[in-house]
Amino acid sequence: MAAKLVKVLIVDDSALIRQILTAVMKSDPDIELVGTAEDPLVARRMIKKLNPDVITLDIEMPNMDGLSFLEKIMALRPMPVIMISSLTQRGAEQTMRALELGAYDIIAKPTANLEHNFEELRTEILSKVKAAAKARICRPAHLGRKITQTRIAMPKVNLIAVGASTGGVVALKEIIPLLPRGMPPIVVVQHMPPAYTKSFAERLDLASTLNVQESAHHTKLERSNVYIAHGDIQLRVGRRGNSEILLEHGCEDKISGHRPSVDALFMSITSLGVRNVVGLILTGMGKDGATGMLALRQAGAYTIGQCETSCVVYGMPRAAQEIDAVEIELPLSKIAKELETLCWPTGLNKP
Repeated sequence: MAAKLVKVLIVDDSALIRQILTAVMKSDPDIELVGTAEDPLVARRMIKKLNPDVITLDIEMPNMDGLSFLEKIMALRPMPVIMISSLTQRGAEQTMRALELGAYDIIAKPTANLEHNFEELRTEILSKVKAAAKARICRPAHLGRKITQTRIAMPKVNLIAVGASTGGVVALKEIIPLLPRGMPPIVVVQHMPPAYTKSFAERLDLASTLNVQESAHHTKLERSNVYIAHGDIQLRVGRRGNSEILLEHGCEDKISGHRPSVDALFMSITSLGVRNVVGLILTGMGKDGATGMLALRQAGAYTIGQCETSCVVYGMPRAAQEIDAVEIELPLSKIAKELETLCWPTGLNKP
């Protein structure tokens, strides 16, 4: 039996972008382009009629902006939506909001020489579209308000290292804001273009009692701080002297297909000999982080994987699970509590 084709609807007010994306979709025999729409009002009618598996959606459009349309889709008929966003500061903020609303992933729209630059993105676009068709998409959970609770820090954990990709923005927004001050430093590699990581860190900081920031070279790791890997660099941890642990930026080639790479971060922790570490791998395509997490576990770290049923894409956690790198799998809703319990194992000094 032939594989079911992935039905795609393109929504973009630019005739040129629709033309370029049409050519990209039609180049893959596993994809069926069912239609294109110039604005959300047209798209709404086409969704009902054509029942696409995946939508590509521009953010800035007439009649209804892409974010408002996405919010309606996720409330009424959750489905995989890939956002097409410009690489501007405003575009970054809008894209972060789109991911929070439940968009499957993002594609950075080139700003010049569109046909050539979209051609270079062909493989990324097609792989994301086909992966999106298999993803678990549901209404985003209510994330609540920033908590203000504190702890008297007596944790045995010295460092928490996190890797995430597709679906990770929402996952992290359901974990980090629930963690109290006094937590050990948390270093996060989230696969994301460089224009978006600063905006993501800022938005996560507003929702959290912990201090969340984009990583910077030679930053000393401190408690109550979360460090989001700067896009398009390799993030590792290093030492200064005998005690200080700090972040190190590298500009070398991709590792495990990514820059930043979860494997690069995890392996650096192992080689540094940091004790009492927790490794966490969240939803995402591919297998980045699996090898590094196995090394962490073999070095004595406690390793957690997000369970399949709560992942948007059970790729990275599956790869880690299959090589016995994961000590425990948990649903997303229980990960924050697990991290807190690991850091305050006796339950003492809690308000």
